[in-house]
Amino acid sequence: MFVRRLKHTNGKIYIQVVEKIHGKYKVAKSFGGSQDDSELKDLSEKASQWIKKTLGSKEFDFANEVLLYQNVLNNITSHKLAGVQLVLGKLFDEIGFNKLNDTLFKDLVLYRLVYPKSKLKTTEYLYRYEQKSYSEDDIYRYMDKLYDGKKEQIQTISFEHTLKVLGGQISVVFYDVTTLYFEVDNEDGLRKTGFSKEGKHQNPQIVLGLLVGKEGYPLAYEVFEGNKFEGHTMLPVIYAFKNKYNLKQLVIVADSGLLSNQNIIDLQRGSYEFILGARIKNETKNIIKKIHALQLKNGESEVLQKGDLKLIVTYSDKRAKKDKHNREKGLKRLEKRIKSGKLTKANINNRGYNKYLKLDGEVSITIDQNKFKADTKWDGLKGYITNAKLSKEEILENYAHLWKIEKAFRIAKTDLKIRPIFHRKQKRIETHICLTFTAYKVYKELERQLKIKKSDLSPEKVIEILQSIYQIEIVTPNTKEKITKTLLLTDEHREISQLFNFGC
Repeated sequence: MFVRRLKHTNGKIYIQVVEKIHGKYKVAKSFGGSQDDSELKDLSEKASQWIKKTLGSKEFDFANEVLLYQNVLNNITSHKLAGVQLVLGKLFDEIGFNKLNDTLFKDLVLYRLVYPKSKLKTTEYLYRYEQKSYSEDDIYRYMDKLYDGKKEQIQTISFEHTLKVLGGQISVVFYDVTTLYFEVDNEDGLRKTGFSKEGKHQNPQIVLGLLVGKEGYPLAYEVFEGNKFEGHTMLPVIYAFKNKYNLKQLVIVADSGLLSNQNIIDLQRGSYEFILGARIKNETKNIIKKIHALQLKNGESEVLQKGDLKLIVTYSDKRAKKDKHNREKGLKRLEKRIKSGKLTKANINNRGYNKYLKLDGEVSITIDQNKFKADTKWDGLKGYITNAKLSKEEILENYAHLWKIEKAFRIAKTDLKIRPIFHRKQKRIETHICLTFTAYKVYKELERQLKIKKSDLSPEKVIEILQSIYQIEIVTPNTKEKITKTLLLTDEHREISQLFNFGC
């Protein structure tokens, strides 16, 4: 059926509904005529509505309820996962990553959050649940392309969004590094053996430096060779970040692993303020004497002057208990290894609790109990070296946010499974890091919005629920009109639908 406009010799235009029956066109219904455009528009609308009503009554037998629903089910043409795009896809767009106008990039990022597997497994998942067909070669060619052109744009979008959610000002940044090892034997220009935070010292690895703002919102990252000393990674990232966005003043917060005399000199030369974790056990005898003379109690802190810098020392009963537990645990582990004969002079370094070992001759290894007992006086103490003009309370409060960057690495390694990395070429390794960085940004936005909406759901729980929200498409048999329906079948589905404003 269709609407026909027929002009008569009297000057009027008549509106008719015409249908084809046995190869011939016949008038099914006439709606009158007019010379007025407004009246003709109304008549045409009435004709269209009549067609829909008439065809609708022909498509289903409403007197037979079972037959009605069978007809509906028989005309479902697709059934696909919808929750991921409805929530995570919406957040991706709101951050600004849709400016890239890149569907494959979006799919790879979102499914890093949902199904963090190899790229081949990701393509299988996308085909199975979203009917999107990408070959493995498509993915690898794309990763080479992404490396060449979009890393800086992606970081800029992330920065601009972070700047917005932090109220238009970024004055304090947090920096840390982690290592990512590869289960291969040979090194190359990027993957090299070095000190591994994961204890994989024999495996080639890369070093990843991450810069975040308050609350752990990601700002920038950089990838370094696996044998790069972590203390040498901070300044290149900080300098590039500050210059790129023309930031006037930054306070840099980092843990003691980034502390070195040269870093402090370079930061001061660059007129940066900084708050760094201090290695108070390595201070001069005079400073150590002053630290122990403080006799701090739980929650107390004091400022010691160290040249033109300030050394803030704090004490916590909770930290003292943890320090004691770790020390005793480390000692028991050493004693067990010595007893078993698995610990020899050849594999001893001075890291961790190995410092309690005492070597007698070539093969005799014992525990230095005096050194172990001497360490008890450090339980509960922690130091911070700084030149920041902030108050002592502000300095301690800012440093306390540093755990959020540690959480970022933990999320990247556990939830987003940044490793294992199934790539050999440097371009693809760096692209993999870029996809994970972007996925973490979406994760943080999900976390932020859940907090604003005062939801008790965690980001992990929401991502899990999204994987059970589907959408069906029905095509009406006669008109071939497409009807889509999002299936909200549980209370969890409906709760998320209300939180993120989506539905049918």
